[in-house]
Amino acid sequence: MHRILKIILIVIGIIAAIMCFFMMPDAADPEAINSTGISVMFGIMWLLLVIAAVSALFFGLRKMLTTKGGLKKALFSLGGLVVLFIIGYALSNSEEAEAVVQTFAGRDIEPTTGTVKNIGMMLNVFFGMVLIAVALMIWPGIKKLIGR
Repeated sequence: MHRILKIILIVIGIIAAIMCFFMMPDAADPEAINSTGISVMFGIMWLLLVIAAVSALFFGLRKMLTTKGGLKKALFSLGGLVVLFIIGYALSNSEEAEAVVQTFAGRDIEPTTGTVKNIGMMLNVFFGMVLIAVALMIWPGIKKLIGR
């Protein structure tokens, strides 16, 4: 199944490369974004995105359900993600959110306090994930240097 999916993706990639070579509009054309070639490229891009998302979900779920302890690890990871979201929401400050809302008062964009707080939460979650990723990359190196 995995091999068939790779072959299909290679074939779609070759077809896309050929179409890109022959169907691309002139760069000087102001209406190039509305051309057939660009529309076809966007269609192929969406097709590849859907194939990648579905296959990642399928193979990930299959491995999680067939591997011993896989479901337990997945639930543990989801629990950690929920904790990270709770911490991110707790760290997003209502006073700062209100200051942002007042800064944009009377302009074209009028955010609400809740929207600004949610954006702050997502930024906190992103930075938390970055810190976790960096720590998980550095930790094995430290363990090798120390010698366990």
